[in-house]
Amino acid sequence: MFSACEPPKKDHERDERTPMTNTAAVSPLRNLAWIAGALATSAAVVIGAVLAVVFAATVVVVGFIGSALFGLAAFAFRGRKMASARNADPSLIEARNVGGHSWVAYGWNERP
Repeated sequence: MFSACEPPKKDHERDERTPMTNTAAVSPLRNLAWIAGALATSAAVVIGAVLAVVFAATVVVVGFIGSALFGLAAFAFRGRKMASARNADPSLIEARNVGGHSWVAYGWNERP
């Protein structure tokens, strides 16, 4: 350590109170570990970006399929309403279910 009045000491002038942080006691594999950590971080970032794109594309595909299904359902209900009105036969009578096995028929007495 040094005070404001004296210059900093060089490595060979250190005393025993100075911690040995950046000295020769550091493992020689430190740089290799740092490079491996940087490569692992880069790989994680790339994999995360690819997964984000895949899941975003999945959401878009699900949206397209949902809108197509909604459109097909709209066409099906529209066709169902038009088919029942178009196929009405004048000789048929109308009957409605009023609950259980009970039915009420309309228009049977007005037939020619």
